[in-house]
Amino acid sequence: MDQARRDALVIEALKLELAHIRRIRFGVKNESLTTGQLSLFEDNWGEDEAEIESAIEPLETSSDKQPVKRPRAGRQPLPDHLPREIHVHEPASCQCGQCGADMVKIGEDVSEQLDVIPSKFFVHRHIYPKYACRGCETVTTQPRVASIIEGGMAAPGLLTWVMISKYADHLPLYRLEQIAARSQVPLARTTLANWVGRTGFALQPLATRLAELLKERSVVHADETPVAQLDPEAGKTKRAYLWTWRSNNLDTGPPMVVFDYQGSRSGKHADSFLGNWRGHLMVDDYAGYKHLFTDGDVIELACWAHARRKFFDLFEANQSPIAATALKYMARLYALEGEGQDATVENRRERRLESREVLAEFHTWLTSTRVKVAPGSGTAKAMDYTLKRWSALIRYAQTGNLPIDNNPVENTIRPIAIGKKNWLFAGSERAGRRAAAIQTLVGTAKLNGLDPHAWLKDTLEKLPVWPNNRLDELLPLRPKA
Repeated sequence: MDQARRDALVIEALKLELAHIRRIRFGVKNESLTTGQLSLFEDNWGEDEAEIESAIEPLETSSDKQPVKRPRAGRQPLPDHLPREIHVHEPASCQCGQCGADMVKIGEDVSEQLDVIPSKFFVHRHIYPKYACRGCETVTTQPRVASIIEGGMAAPGLLTWVMISKYADHLPLYRLEQIAARSQVPLARTTLANWVGRTGFALQPLATRLAELLKERSVVHADETPVAQLDPEAGKTKRAYLWTWRSNNLDTGPPMVVFDYQGSRSGKHADSFLGNWRGHLMVDDYAGYKHLFTDGDVIELACWAHARRKFFDLFEANQSPIAATALKYMARLYALEGEGQDATVENRRERRLESREVLAEFHTWLTSTRVKVAPGSGTAKAMDYTLKRWSALIRYAQTGNLPIDNNPVENTIRPIAIGKKNWLFAGSERAGRRAAAIQTLVGTAKLNGLDPHAWLKDTLEKLPVWPNNRLDELLPLRPKA
């Protein structure tokens, strides 16, 4: 077999593999994978696709055939705010190679490449000159710059790098130790741990204040996710919970999220957090919240995304026509919500008149169909879930400011759920509470469109001398319009 034939067979095999990767990459619609989990696999698929294309290109070029031009998406322009290093590539000579005459510039081609400098360590050297008065022997010098860790060697930028790496990028401290070591900077894990503990303590008042502000809102989302906590006496881990409380996206104020670390999933932790709070609470069907709704001061909102999931799973399992009909009704509700997403509260209330009509039609269909479905079946369970929670599910449509589902809080939890695969477990209850406080600040900064790194560095520089009565000015909330 000649070389051209071998190349053609290799190209054909690679293209088949490439087609398979693209099919699974762009054809996956399974809700059993969350967006975050799916993105982990998509990274690998994208890497594989690029590798296969790189293998095909030289084979096509070396063959007798004309290389196949593959359509490529237009490259996005690089951000304007990034600094530019200019490299001018002048020809070796400005005289014509043919006749020797001087050439004139008629234009230029410009291309840009994105580059990065890995973590760059440097030292701030603070010098405080001393001045003395010869006459009265008075000595004068500037006071030392205040720091979160008094007398410590870590500048605010380094503390920020450690905190963001650990709590936003989910890198354990031993990896930070290794990254520093590559720059010949010794940072022992014990030292890093000391910085995290002290910085977390300094930031706790900000997280506490965010919780107070969240409870001033009249609508709150709630959810909880399990985390593992080390139990040294038992020699294993035990289950703890990260309770998550989030503001309503339809509120006019800045968004915020508060994480509350607790040792269990008991409803008493919801009581402890909310205290005397009154308003609408969006939750799933977990029994730990039920006692909050008995006296009418806290009003239950049910999540349409949870109700939809029951029917979606049913349809995926057996293509149930009943599930398909239910999903169509829910699709109409979400389409109406999408149309009014940017409307005012008053306009949204008017738009939801149509939602109420769809809900009435949906309820009539549910009740008439349910009597024909065998008790205990998957279809019956999906329908019963929706009918049992009907009054809480339709409450949003009576207003213009209540949310249709609990997706905002679930989307906020998702990065935490993926990150805990890296840090595995909390070493203690105190470590869990510290992580919750930092995640509160980082998560709220992200919701407000702030760069968590820039916000935290600025805050750590100001916090040591900042007056307590102006604490709200340091919170990671977008400025009021």
